[in-house]
Amino acid sequence: MVCALVSAVCYGTASVLQAMATRSAGPGTGSGLDPALLSRAVRHWRYPAGLALDGLGFLLQIVAVRSLPLYVVGTALAASLAVTAVVAARWLDVRLGRSQWGAVTAVCAGLAMVGLTSGPAGGKAAPTALGWSLLATVLVILASGTLLGRLSAGPRALALGLGAGLGFGAVQVAVRLLGSLSAPDILLGPTLYALLAGGATGFLFLTSAFQRGSVTVATAGMVLGETIGPALVGVAWLGDRSRPGLEWLALVGYAVAVGGALALARFGEPPVGEAGARNGRTRRDEPTGKGA
Repeated sequence: MVCALVSAVCYGTASVLQAMATRSAGPGTGSGLDPALLSRAVRHWRYPAGLALDGLGFLLQIVAVRSLPLYVVGTALAASLAVTAVVAARWLDVRLGRSQWGAVTAVCAGLAMVGLTSGPAGGKAAPTALGWSLLATVLVILASGTLLGRLSAGPRALALGLGAGLGFGAVQVAVRLLGSLSAPDILLGPTLYALLAGGATGFLFLTSAFQRGSVTVATAGMVLGETIGPALVGVAWLGDRSRPGLEWLALVGYAVAVGGALALARFGEPPVGEAGARNGRTRRDEPTGKGA
């Protein structure tokens, strides 16, 4: 559980660093989903710094996924949105009001409840078709990127964030599905490719969402996608369970944590204009009560 929580801190901080770098990278094609944006953003030191934190977070996430149920890891990673909100308040000059601090508190309380109910990771063998289904799902998400990138500013950040979350969620499931790491087995099966495609999709979608949308709204969509999907897969097909007699507390904690994370989507810093994009910062503004 400690690995999952530290991973959430890494991811949450990385999101703000990458958003600041992305907004300094220029408007690009204006389509909302710009594959070349990654190559431009990486020239700013904040983006590689964010990638380094993502790498550390991913290593810790692998340890957590291998030893905990997916719903526990997903709930812990939902805390990354609370981290993003707090760090954005500091680095992007956005104020957190009482309702936002209440949502952060709800995330922490939900995590505590889920942590108390956590059992070991399920040992149920996954269906053979699950790996192929996972790869097909990631490819469908990737193909939808052009359409999602053309949405209006409000829903675009949330939709692209959700696509990113589904991609990162596929990575979680793929890590659990990886059995033998021998070269013939891992190269002939779909799981490794689902992991790589899911990670690439997640980074592309999230970077595009950050460029002209609210950091917190985009991260809220990501949390929703990477939390609910893997949790359902873990319970339905991989045998993940809570401690006997504490199933109700696990459900309550899960709902409170995810609900608190999504409530933070109501707070969002205003999208930067060109002047803000050049220095990677947004103007100070009061919470608007809705996502940008």
